[in-house]
Amino acid sequence: MFQTTDTSISARLYGETILLEPTGENGCRVRITRNARMNSDGPSALLPEAAKGSTEIEIRGDIARLINGRTCAELRLVTRGMGPALELRFTNAATGQELLVEEMPHILWPGTRHWKSQGGALWSLENRFKACEGERFFGMGQHQHGRFDLKGCVIDLHQKNTEISIPFLLSSRGYGILWNTPGVGRLELAENRTLWAAEAIRQLDYVVIAGENPRDILSDYTALTGRPPEMPEFTLGFWQCKLRYETQDEVLRVAREHKARGLPLDVLVIDFFHWTRMGEWKFRPEEFPDPSAMVAELREMGITPMVSVWPTVNANAETYGEMVQNGWLVESARGAMDGSIFYDREPDGMNPLRFYDATCPEARAFHWDRVRAGYVDHGIRAFWLDANEPEMYPFHPENLRFFAGDGRDVANAYPFLHHQGYADAFAAEGLTDGLMLSRSGWAGSQRFPVVLWSGDVKSTFTDLRRQLTAGLNMALSGISWWTTDIGGFKGGDIGDPAFRELLVRWFQWGAFCPVFRLHGFRQDAARDPRFGHEFSFGGADNEIWSFGPEVETILTRYLHLRERLRPYLRRLMQEASTTGLPLMRPLMLDFPDDPMAAQVHDAYMLGPDLLVAPVLEPDSTSRSVWLPEGADWRCAWDGTHHKGGQSVSLPCPLDRIPVLIRDGADLPAFA
Repeated sequence: MFQTTDTSISARLYGETILLEPTGENGCRVRITRNARMNSDGPSALLPEAAKGSTEIEIRGDIARLINGRTCAELRLVTRGMGPALELRFTNAATGQELLVEEMPHILWPGTRHWKSQGGALWSLENRFKACEGERFFGMGQHQHGRFDLKGCVIDLHQKNTEISIPFLLSSRGYGILWNTPGVGRLELAENRTLWAAEAIRQLDYVVIAGENPRDILSDYTALTGRPPEMPEFTLGFWQCKLRYETQDEVLRVAREHKARGLPLDVLVIDFFHWTRMGEWKFRPEEFPDPSAMVAELREMGITPMVSVWPTVNANAETYGEMVQNGWLVESARGAMDGSIFYDREPDGMNPLRFYDATCPEARAFHWDRVRAGYVDHGIRAFWLDANEPEMYPFHPENLRFFAGDGRDVANAYPFLHHQGYADAFAAEGLTDGLMLSRSGWAGSQRFPVVLWSGDVKSTFTDLRRQLTAGLNMALSGISWWTTDIGGFKGGDIGDPAFRELLVRWFQWGAFCPVFRLHGFRQDAARDPRFGHEFSFGGADNEIWSFGPEVETILTRYLHLRERLRPYLRRLMQEASTTGLPLMRPLMLDFPDDPMAAQVHDAYMLGPDLLVAPVLEPDSTSRSVWLPEGADWRCAWDGTHHKGGQSVSLPCPLDRIPVLIRDGADLPAFA
């Protein structure tokens, strides 16, 4: 039944082949297929080479065990009502504790892994595991359900605007599982069962990692999938953005005003429709007549320009014919093209758009050649990769054909491969200051110089709260560099006092996020009702001074506070690069022995020494904060001391976000 090598176990039963291999120092990789052979060509989040732990293989009767470091994987031949079956069980090799075990849904049929043919080499799959009393789950990327503990959730494995599918699940039972399968599907974390489902895949591929605490598991996971490089210095400063700066003159006017007011500014973002047509990837000369001169003046002021680059190609673009002929666009299996209908500049109005195929190396190379000619040659090094889920509504993965395969099997890896194309080009051309801001990602995206953000969320306190829990689960998915649109993207009226309060609270939080970026599609109802409703008008003003003198005074204070935090943030950047620990992280990573820490979802640690408690409710003057056991704390504003292991009520007038410094940390008070 079992075949072994020095480092693997395999078995085949009823046409299903199972392969167990060690990966990393504490992981076990499982690959299962009903095809004649394993596929090794598809997208994978795993680095090509990872150090192996101490591997042991045991065969005892009907049980085969592979032990790698702390993880023991058991493949068991068991008796079932409809015949024998091969089932998997994972334990902690040091303690023997059961971590994860497959479970049949019925005494007879179907089995723990239920396959259905989808034609050719593709299969739908439902893989079932036992649910355990009291188990809590975290990670799985960014979602807008507002939950920190994912137990009870149904999670779509599907990239969408505001939803980033990063299929790494962290369990309170002491293990993590990387679903290294980029196919579209879902995860059900029900009380009676855990179910992973894939719509159509060639094979199942996942990794189980056992660990003593979440920090160790996350470290092992990022060793397998990659740790972030050290980012360019400008990443740590303030990013100014709006929808949209329409001309070169407007961009320079805003930059000069920042400098005239003595306001720190590291990045100035030029959003969409600065281009000729989507898919040509170059400045529109009527509005940006001399991009090289604009970039030179910005850099002279110490400002890095970033441009928005979409993966969409207008059917009227000069590149369209060549890309169609070479097969460099995402194809449709049948019927009309799958893509998007969206506003573009030439012709002015709604246009049919297709997506370049980021899973194709030649298409990535062609895309970069155009980006180089249109932007890099003018001095641009920072790129905002928007709409790169890819954003198709409605989305029919079964009708999409990528270079890498059927849309159901590979679609979730699209943003990851898009990032890889840019990262490879940065490295090949020596662009050490290259950076991406991306609306989507997948497992492994963190190993590229990319910042992920939470997409086009609404300007409400409800959405503000959701972004915090989304960010904490992104951190537990291995993502060190993450941010949001400060103030939310949709629905903010710059003259509304309620929105100004929301903006202040969001901005305060943003000053303590890995990336500090003001953005939004604002409206100014008193001046022009079109703002906030029509893309071509660019939105209302969105600069520090746009919201009245009281707000400007508060925001300016946090701009300068961020500058004082830069040495600390630089240390955190270096830590993330060497250990994989995120800058912004849930309390349980630093305080695994405090049972309350794993339940805190409204505050977090920025590095090891700052506890940040964003103000998440309107009209707040104080808020309760849990201070983890195992440390004492002092208020960053007034220096008052508090013992750990208790909840305290802290003042939060409009100009203050509660922040506490861990005793013994070498950080100054803020006042």
